[in-house]
Amino acid sequence: MVVKSVEIFDRNWKKYEVWFEKNEATYSSELKALKKVIPEGLGLEIGVGSGRFAQPLGAEIGIDLSRNMLKLAKERGIQVIQGVGENLPFKDNTFDFVLIVVTLCFVENPVNVLSEAHRVLKRGGRLIVAEINKDSQLGRLYEAKKEKSEFYKISTFYSGNEIIGMFDEVGIRYLESYQTLLQPLAFPEMQEEPVKGYDGGGFVVIVGNKKIFSIDARGNPKRGTSK
Repeated sequence: MVVKSVEIFDRNWKKYEVWFEKNEATYSSELKALKKVIPEGLGLEIGVGSGRFAQPLGAEIGIDLSRNMLKLAKERGIQVIQGVGENLPFKDNTFDFVLIVVTLCFVENPVNVLSEAHRVLKRGGRLIVAEINKDSQLGRLYEAKKEKSEFYKISTFYSGNEIIGMFDEVGIRYLESYQTLLQPLAFPEMQEEPVKGYDGGGFVVIVGNKKIFSIDARGNPKRGTSK
């Protein structure tokens, strides 16, 4: 992960928490979209931050580089580990789901993070990525103002298609998507119900699972026959 981003979050952890308090409707809308796709089982959040998503979504374990953020996540009952998404300290095939919420935009190589998520997922396990959609009205607004933002000035936003393309690179099969924050930005106090797709929402949830491969006579995976 970008070291500079860690310093920003460590320094501004209070501002981070205040944002959720001031934007309760937006936060609730995002949670509603994520709750559509969270399965049962053991979950990990990469870039857990203060645990604002891990705790209500049932991800028991969270990893992050920011010490101050991890303190807050621990207070919310998350088992926390200081580390990076590009080098997860877990065995292969450990988790039923891996959650990554508005974190890919802050890492230097998102494909490396997704590759590690793939590794620690159980076969058929679910990868859930939520991001600010760069092709949305909200994404364009964030992009235009990001130099003035303490958090987003070092970010790179992605479209739903770009995230799905990264899934394919690392062996994650795209399953479904939900989006929210489609309403005009003049009404941020309104909660939204999520809708399927990723074409216009400011906050998109892209879901895939770890491909299950057939095995050939030599015990090697046959990549053309994923279920």
